[in-house]
Amino acid sequence: MYIKQIIIQGFKSYKEQTVIEPFSPKHNVIVGRNGSGKSNFFAAIRFVLSDAYTQMGREERQALLHEGSGSAVMSAYVEIIFDNADERFPTGREELILRRTIGLKKDEYSLDRKNATKADVMNLLESAGFSRSNPYYIVPQGRVTTLTNMKDPERLNLLKEVAGTQVYEARRVESLKIMTETNNKRSKIDELLDYIRERLAELEEEKEELRTYQDKDRERRCLEYTIYHREQVEIANALDNLDEQRQEGVDETDSSRERFLAGEQEINETTSEINEVRQQLELLRVDKRQLEEERRESARARAKIELDVKSLSDGQSREQKLLARHQEELQEVQQAIRQRETELSTIQPEFEQKRRQENDIKAQLDDAEGTRQRLYGKQGRSAQFKSKKERDNWLRKEIEEANVTMGTRKATRMQLDEDSKSLRQEITRIESDVADLRQKFEGRGASLQSAAEEVQTAKDERDRLMDERKELWREEAKLGTSVESARQELERADRTLSHTMDQNTSRGLAAVRRIKRQHNLDGVYGTLAELMDVNEKYRTAIEVTAGNSLFHCVVDNDETATKVLETLQREKSGRLTFMPLNRLNPRSGNVPKSADAVPMLEKIRFDPQYEKAFEQVFGKTIICPNLQIAAQYARSHGINAITPDGDRSDKKGALTGGFHDPRQSRLEAVKKVSKWREDYEERKERKTTVQRSIERKDQEITRAFGELQKKEQAKQQLEGSFSPLQAELRGKTSYLDRQKDSLDAKTRQRENVEGGLRMLGEQLAAAEAELTSDFKKVLSNDEEQQLESLNGSTQQLRQQYSQVSAKRSELEGRRSLLDVELRENLRPRLDQLRSQEFDSMEAGGQSSLKESQRALRKISQAVDAVEKRLKEVDAGIDQADSQLNELEQGRAERQRQQEEIARSIEKYQKRMERSMAKKALLSEKATECSRNIRDLGVLPEEAFERFERTASNTIVKRLHKVNESLKKYSHVNKKAFEQYNNFTKQRETLTKRRGELGSSQTSIEELIEVLDQRKDEAIERTFKQVSREFAAIFEKLVPAGRGRLIIQRKADRVQQEEEEEDSEEEEQRQSVENYTGVGISVSFNSKHDEQQRIQQLSGGQKSLCALALVFAIQRCDPAPFYLFDEIDANLDAQYRTAVANMLKTISEQSENGQFICTTFRPEMVMVADKCYGVLYANKTSSIDVARREEALKFVEGEKQ
Repeated sequence: MYIKQIIIQGFKSYKEQTVIEPFSPKHNVIVGRNGSGKSNFFAAIRFVLSDAYTQMGREERQALLHEGSGSAVMSAYVEIIFDNADERFPTGREELILRRTIGLKKDEYSLDRKNATKADVMNLLESAGFSRSNPYYIVPQGRVTTLTNMKDPERLNLLKEVAGTQVYEARRVESLKIMTETNNKRSKIDELLDYIRERLAELEEEKEELRTYQDKDRERRCLEYTIYHREQVEIANALDNLDEQRQEGVDETDSSRERFLAGEQEINETTSEINEVRQQLELLRVDKRQLEEERRESARARAKIELDVKSLSDGQSREQKLLARHQEELQEVQQAIRQRETELSTIQPEFEQKRRQENDIKAQLDDAEGTRQRLYGKQGRSAQFKSKKERDNWLRKEIEEANVTMGTRKATRMQLDEDSKSLRQEITRIESDVADLRQKFEGRGASLQSAAEEVQTAKDERDRLMDERKELWREEAKLGTSVESARQELERADRTLSHTMDQNTSRGLAAVRRIKRQHNLDGVYGTLAELMDVNEKYRTAIEVTAGNSLFHCVVDNDETATKVLETLQREKSGRLTFMPLNRLNPRSGNVPKSADAVPMLEKIRFDPQYEKAFEQVFGKTIICPNLQIAAQYARSHGINAITPDGDRSDKKGALTGGFHDPRQSRLEAVKKVSKWREDYEERKERKTTVQRSIERKDQEITRAFGELQKKEQAKQQLEGSFSPLQAELRGKTSYLDRQKDSLDAKTRQRENVEGGLRMLGEQLAAAEAELTSDFKKVLSNDEEQQLESLNGSTQQLRQQYSQVSAKRSELEGRRSLLDVELRENLRPRLDQLRSQEFDSMEAGGQSSLKESQRALRKISQAVDAVEKRLKEVDAGIDQADSQLNELEQGRAERQRQQEEIARSIEKYQKRMERSMAKKALLSEKATECSRNIRDLGVLPEEAFERFERTASNTIVKRLHKVNESLKKYSHVNKKAFEQYNNFTKQRETLTKRRGELGSSQTSIEELIEVLDQRKDEAIERTFKQVSREFAAIFEKLVPAGRGRLIIQRKADRVQQEEEEEDSEEEEQRQSVENYTGVGISVSFNSKHDEQQRIQQLSGGQKSLCALALVFAIQRCDPAPFYLFDEIDANLDAQYRTAVANMLKTISEQSENGQFICTTFRPEMVMVADKCYGVLYANKTSSIDVARREEALKFVEGEKQ
């Protein structure tokens, strides 16, 4: 085993976590400058392994924590990792991690990352070879100097410490203390024995006088017993008589009480019925008030509607006459329009035919006139032009002008065609619009009728919804009264229940219900009383058994209970006991299997989910028919037993019982609270449902009003759209006529343009033909003949044109007249008549007689229904009043009977109280007699029969004589026999104890002698071993010299040094108490020269001797490893080399020879297996591995 690794953090100069690279199991050397932290490193190891840092104050703890720049260090720890491959630590692991952590308020150890006590750590270290009696496996800086300057007596104490004599010294001191206490006890026992002997002599005289007194006293007690016994028998007889009378009274009282309780229950039931009837009566009265109000409103509405119907009926005949006259005029206008349109439709085709014929004739006439004019022009050119050239030039100019004119006219014709086409399209569109408008105009009556019907349907729907809402309002009012009644009953039941428990519990239960509702805690189930259902027969027994546990709250787990408890504590809302089902572990009782012992759990109905809670409270209780059987089962089976009346016998034998008023039943109170709470919540929920229905109905009514408004607005729009529709129809008709006139004008203009084009074409053709012909002075024969023919045909065409044009003009005039009459007279009149019809319809739609009559029928039906319901409600109220009177009379009669029964019970109770007072007095006398008999003590056998037949007067006289004679012995010691026996026993006990103390003192003296002998042997053995090892080690360190240890005695102080060389056998015969010190005698130059004492040596030689002593002690008690802090500081070079070689030899030869040393010298570095360097920067130390060359270089630098 060896130290494998050390981790330091926050300890002295090691602020940051310093993880030192694993050490060599042999020789390790640490180098560093002064103040760098080498000694702090050794202090860290001692901090964990030794007792140097125990029982520290705050300042001492603060001194161990790192103090430097930066954040303050609040705690520090040192962790040592041991290699446990040899299993020297009995942990079963290859490594052992030991850590100690210290702070201003803590000091903790841990083994393998687990917390451990300091005692555990120290015991583990001692089991691995860390001897607390030999702390020299750690040699801190200055320890060698201390050993060097140590005096001989101090060196002897060191040897004793190494030898382990502290244990012997402690046991010896303890033994001497015990022996002193034993001597003191023997002295006290001797004093007590002397006193007892004197007291026994006095008691011998008092015993004889006491015997005479006892004879007299025995007779007195026999007499007194006889008197007391006779009085006791008389009292017992009187008590038996009282018990018989009491039992008769109890039976009669029980019968009266049963009748009283039955009457109370009947009164309660009657009161409940009365409350229900009153509630029903109140609801009927509320209903009646609402119906009467509704009847008044309906009556006012019916009166108004009746007036409207009468007014409409009066004006109906006049409107019918006006409507008939209007219809006749409308028919006349429509007939005239049809006639004019028929005539117009007949004239139009003929007019079109004549116009076409006129156009054809005019075209022929124009062609003939043109040809004739051209021929005349050609004929006159011979005079106009002199040559063909001039003619041709003129013709060409005419042709050019004709072409230009034709182009212009063709463009005009195209424009006229486009305009005519647009006009026709516009006319077609306008005609379609006019037809649509006329169709709308004609169908407007049906639309108005349909709109009126839709408005009426919407009104009916609105009225229906409002009636339904009235019913819901009525239901809400009833439920409001019902909810208020249920709330009052619930408050009354809550008050009754709260009177059965303390205030804190009551507040706690209310708070738990509120917390459950607010936090939605499904795991809070309720109290035991709320979770069970019990037959009325066993209610009293269960209440008595449960006690306050009835109001314990059952929850699913302790987490829920904790959450609720924290809320109760925070809000200061009372106190409550919780039963977490996950924590309950009830034990079943020894329940007997018998017909007269029923387990209480079998009489309770509850959800199996809560079985643990009920078994916890009721699992060890049985129900028995009477108290005697209950007491038997309680004693025999070790369980609690109870009767149905609540008389209880527990397993310890205590009996509890008495009267329990069933009217004060807590279970009944809980049941009522639960019933009314459920009733209240149900009624409240129903009221909420009705309120939601009212809200939904309000929304439906709002939507119905919206729909009604939309329908009325549509109707109003339809009614108000006639004038715009009429104006629009009039405008479009006028516009259509104008467009038709424009189309006619365009058509005539196009015909003119077309004729002109035709003439220009003929002129152009003639000019072009003439241009190609020869220039002649006269026309040709053909042309002459054509000209003559044209003159005749022209005249004929003019006559035809005149006839056709006249006929066409006549037809056009008639058509225009008809058109104007239709346009300006008949159709406007038709529109006016229809407008008047629609106005009449609109005026009649606002206050229609039919609608008013329908409303009147509806309101009449509503009034009849209200009247019918009022009659039903009045009948219900009368019936409820009658029933209420009957119930109140019955309750009053029953209360009178109850008062009589109560007076009877009170009379019996007063009688029973007198009997009980008399019984109490007799019982007190009986108790006094029993106490007097008991005070007589143990009576002789003759006392029970000696004076049985003697008269009471004789017994009293004889008792007086005996008491007078006993006065003579008033000074007698009545405890003489007892005291004599006690003192005798004490003498025997003390004598025996004195012998035991003598034997104990002898044993202690023998133990002290053995301890002294063992201590002497241990010191002598240790001295020999250390002395031998010292001589061997000194010889290795100083081969040319010799050294030895010398033990000094008191007798040797005046003797010479040579006398110290006596034989070892003589030394063994001397006692250790004669030892005064241990000296060191050495020689450095020769093994035969005169040796010197350590006081005569130089400083280096003294240090070497001290090191030799340390090595000798360590060899006597080897440790797993050794820590040396600058042990070679005062040694010369040759001695440093010798010490280094010795360390190397020990580490290589021994299995447990690990050395960790600090040094400023090169000798140890040369033999080290591993070197480490300590650096100090920013007030913080650190350790790292260094090569031997670096370590040597550092050491040489330190020397310079």
